[in-house]
Amino acid sequence: MNFTVHVSNRARRSLKGLPAHDFERIMAAIEAMQDNPLSGDVVKLKGTDAFRLRVGSYRIIFGIDFMQHAVGILDVLRRTTTTYR
Repeated sequence: MNFTVHVSNRARRSLKGLPAHDFERIMAAIEAMQDNPLSGDVVKLKGTDAFRLRVGSYRIIFGIDFMQHAVGILDVLRRTTTTYR
């Protein structure tokens, strides 16, 4: 069952500033979410309904609506010591 992936404006801005090779890896991961959004290194974030997917040194923060079969990409962050404040 395929999921529809929606990318927020904030995530689009984050994607624009990425180096080309990182952009390609992240876009491949986002496309793979259409088949199974929970595949890969996915962890549910504490205290929220969001999940994170690790792609190298980047984290894709997203939410899933299982009833509508939709994934919402909220942000794409580079992993630093302050990423999960």
